Amino acid sequence: MNVSNSALSPDVRTRVLAAALEVRAAGQPVPEVPAITPVEAYRRAADALDRTLAALGADAWGRPAIRDLDVQGLVGHLAGVEEDVRRAVLGDPAVADASHVESTQAAAERQAGRSPAQTLSEWRDATSQTYALLAGIEDLDRAIALHGMRLPLGSLLLVRAFELWVHENDIRLSTGRPRSAPDPSALRLMTTLAVRLLPAAVRRSGLLAPARLRLVLTGHGGGTWDLVLGDDAAAEPARLSIVTDAVGFCRLAADRIGPADLAAHVTGSQEMAAGVLAATTALALD
Repeated sequence: MNVSNSALSPDVRTRVLAAALEVRAAGQPVPEVPAITPVEAYRRAADALDRTLAALGADAWGRPAIRDLDVQGLVGHLAGVEEDVRRAVLGDPAVADASHVESTQAAAERQAGRSPAQTLSEWRDATSQTYALLAGIEDLDRAIALHGMRLPLGSLLLVRAFELWVHENDIRLSTGRPRSAPDPSALRLMTTLAVRLLPAAVRRSGLLAPARLRLVLTGHGGGTWDLVLGDDAAAEPARLSIVTDAVGFCRLAADRIGPADLAAHVTGSQEMAAGVLAATTALALD
C-alpha cells in the first residue's frame, strides 16, 4: 500500500520514524563500493584534476577561479600545498600552524608570467614528489601537523583528496565545464571523515543543544551514521534525522553551496537541523 506523507498525522509519522530509528542500527547502504586506501583516494583525486587541467585551452588558465586567484594561480596554490604536505610528513614544525592560504600564496603568485605548460609541469612534479614520499610510509596512523590541523596521515590524505576535488570543480565552473562527482570509493572515505569531524564543527559553531542525529547520505559512497551532538550527558537529547545526497553534503562541507541549496529531508527540529547544516560549512579549507 502506498501512503503519502500527507496522509499520515504528524503524531503517527513521528512515532513510526522514531521506532524505526530504535530498531535499525546505522550502517552502510547497498550497493557497496570497493574499499580503497586513503593513498589511493588521494591519487584518484589528483589524477582527476590532472585530466581536467590537461584538457584546458590556453585562454582558460587566466579565468578567475577563487579568491583573487585565476586558474593558473589556483594550480600554483595546490602545488604549494603539496610542498607543505611533504614538509609536514617529514616533521617540519614551520608548517604545523601556518595559514593554509598565506603559506601557499608565494607558490600561487609565482605562476604569473609563466606558460600554462610550466604551471602544469610544476603541479605534476609536486604530486610525483608526494607519491614518492608516501611510497616509503606504511604507518598511516601517524599524527601529522599541517595548517592548524593535527590528523593521522591517512585522514590528512583524505582532506587532500577532498580539497583537490573541490578545486577541480572550481576550475570546471570557471571554464564552463559540468561539475564532477568524486570516485565512489573515494567518496565513501571522504564522507566518513567529514561525518567524523562534524560534531566538533557543531561545537565550534556554538550549537550546544544536545541532540542525537541520524545522518543518512544517499547515493554511491554514502552511508548512515548515528552522532551525538552537544552535551551527551543530557537526560533527554533531541532526536534529529537528516537525509540528503552524499555529493551534495560534500559540496556543503566545502562551502560551495549553502544549506538552502541542499535538498535535505529533516525529521525533528528544523531550527536545529539548519544549525547543523550551517556548521557543516565550517569544515571547508579554501
